[in-house]
Amino acid sequence: MEEFHKVRRLPPYVFEQVNRLKASARSRGADIIDLGMGNPDLPTPKAIVDKLCEVVRDPRTHRYSASRGIPGLRRAQANYYLRRFGVKLNPDTQVVATLGSKEGFANMAQAITAPGDVILCPNPTYPIHAFGFIMSGGVIRSLQVEPDDGFIPAVERGIRHSIPKPLALILNYPSNPTALVASLDFYKDVVAFAKKNDIIILSDLAYSEIYFDGNPPPSVLQVPGAMDVCVEFTSMSKTFSMPGWRMGFAVGNERLISALTRVKSYLDYGAFTPIQVAAAHALNGDGADIEEVREVYHKRRDVMVDSFGRAGWTIPAPAASMFAWAPIPEPFRHLGSLEFSKLLIEHADVAVAPGVGFGEHGDDYVRLALVENEHRIRQAARNIKKFLATAAKQPNNVVPLAAHR
Repeated sequence: MEEFHKVRRLPPYVFEQVNRLKASARSRGADIIDLGMGNPDLPTPKAIVDKLCEVVRDPRTHRYSASRGIPGLRRAQANYYLRRFGVKLNPDTQVVATLGSKEGFANMAQAITAPGDVILCPNPTYPIHAFGFIMSGGVIRSLQVEPDDGFIPAVERGIRHSIPKPLALILNYPSNPTALVASLDFYKDVVAFAKKNDIIILSDLAYSEIYFDGNPPPSVLQVPGAMDVCVEFTSMSKTFSMPGWRMGFAVGNERLISALTRVKSYLDYGAFTPIQVAAAHALNGDGADIEEVREVYHKRRDVMVDSFGRAGWTIPAPAASMFAWAPIPEPFRHLGSLEFSKLLIEHADVAVAPGVGFGEHGDDYVRLALVENEHRIRQAARNIKKFLATAAKQPNNVVPLAAHR
């Protein structure tokens, strides 16, 4: 039977192949150390859970909620932006609550994309950045870029070779998967370029609070005039260890926020009201919970970089995010990231995310998530050390024979 049109536009989900291998290994009794999915293992702070439990006892909160977010939640998000970035937002017209930043991105794509619209998107990048628009009928022009002096020339080439002219540009810093961070000067250049060329900026700032070197990542909305062309997406999943709660936000340009709000009003009734109240409570807190989460990831990052390095695999230390973007060790690079990821499950009991799942330009890398405790990260390093040693001595017993031909 022929697949439906939109399904045909989606490639096979690379991560599902790794997930199947992982599940099969576990069914055989293997203790897989999972550094693949960016699924925070830390518990949601007690005060947030307590607020949820308090509110859920009121039966009035069990009814349909507000798709755009209850007023108190939108005010809390606006106050957070004012404290953290010095950005003033109108909670009634420039803030909408989303069911996580992923849903927000996908619904924004539905709201603004006409068939054939061109979107400029970094490669590698988080899959929804591209496929949200592909599912909405858009066309992706990939940019193999970093937030440096080569960014604007690459975007200029993208515009020059695109018909029709691109509708929007995706930004994601701190980046998932590469962990690269952008500066405020970079954002100033990009905003000026977008305004000159009449292009929308959609910024994913989900990892704004997970940083390690003392320099908080900026928001693109800090740039004067950015509100004319920008919408930014944030999430409570990583910041407050609330991934399963599905709570995020889109903030910025009123016209774009209005379009997203209208689409959402047809698709959902918003998050469960007690979740929204608890989320507002978290945002209105003193920041101590955020600092604790940041410190845990900082320690895990240092343990991973040190222990993997001593095991023979050099991992560049990420400045932010909960991921390390690791070059595949040279002897295995020709295999590509998917086959290397399979080898790690089969021979080291370690799961990672293949870089090709984030775009073809990520195929020389794998993404390592800081979602296991320090003891488990050290165990992963020991397993990998044994794997590398065995591969060096007996490559035919580790690397598929086809790879040697």
